Amino acid sequence: MKSRIIIRSAAGLAVLAMLCLMAPLALASPIVIKMGWTTSDGPTDPYAIAAREIKKALEAAAPGQFDVQFFPNRQLGDEKEMLEGMSFGTLHMGIITNAPIASIEPAFQVNDMPFLFADEAQAHKVLDGPVGQALLAKLAKKKIVGLGFAEGGFRQMINNVRPVVEPKDVAGIKWRVMQNPVYLGMFRALGGNAVPMAWGETFTAVQQGTVDGLEIPLAVIQNNGYAEVTKYLSLTNHTYSALGVLMAQKTFDKLSDAQKAAVKQAAAEGIASARKINAANEEKIKDALAAKGMQVNKIKDPAAFRAMVTPVYDEFKPSIGADIMDQVLAAVK
Repeated sequence: MKSRIIIRSAAGLAVLAMLCLMAPLALASPIVIKMGWTTSDGPTDPYAIAAREIKKALEAAAPGQFDVQFFPNRQLGDEKEMLEGMSFGTLHMGIITNAPIASIEPAFQVNDMPFLFADEAQAHKVLDGPVGQALLAKLAKKKIVGLGFAEGGFRQMINNVRPVVEPKDVAGIKWRVMQNPVYLGMFRALGGNAVPMAWGETFTAVQQGTVDGLEIPLAVIQNNGYAEVTKYLSLTNHTYSALGVLMAQKTFDKLSDAQKAAVKQAAAEGIASARKINAANEEKIKDALAAKGMQVNKIKDPAAFRAMVTPVYDEFKPSIGADIMDQVLAAVK
């Protein structure tokens, strides 16, 4: 009888020991990923769509292992501050407009070359291919992992002076532009008065007449209320807005190999899904902005605009790198 009690006690101890070993696995908290961006969290905002689709894909790829938390509307600062946060490892992840990325890695300026891509499909081919991968790899020296390029959509010109139909219509208008030399060069080449300004200051500047207009994708116009403060929407398609999906190297390095693979997979799947959603939203957004009173027009001759901005290509080829510039130009011919 006594031996049976001992055996039972030993078995109980073995079970208890096993439970103790399993407890940390069962109780392990998911890895928190704070993801920031500067625009809204609206249903058609391209930054928000990318964030939601990436989160959904990551939950499918690694169930219960990550807790992705969203911080839209500049809650974590402007894009320059978010890039610094990822570089230092104090911010986990961000969806960042290409131009601010180019401020820390000039090769990214190639994505902002005016009138470069004919359509979204051409942009996807370049950004998902060797050129895009080479660009993202350059961020490693900034301690940032480039996971891919989400889609902001083509950028359009909006203002309160007149419709932009021909290149001469850009001239004399005060345009808010990102704090990026390519955008300054583009508007100056077209005769516009380029005013560099942080995103967080822009709506009030337009509302108060400090600037006459700006250039942003359709969904950003809609989701940030610019139909309320601007009259003319000109479909210039002057720059394809590539959005960098970035993660702090410090955050990435803490992940297991399987988790790293899951993050990369989720980024690719989320980007592909978000692009499809954005494409479906484009025509609806145009109609919605027109219904809110914006006067919508197409430009007359894209080649005329392209001819006027040729000096911008010559100016920035050295900082971008002749190899990358030549590869992109060859791909879009």
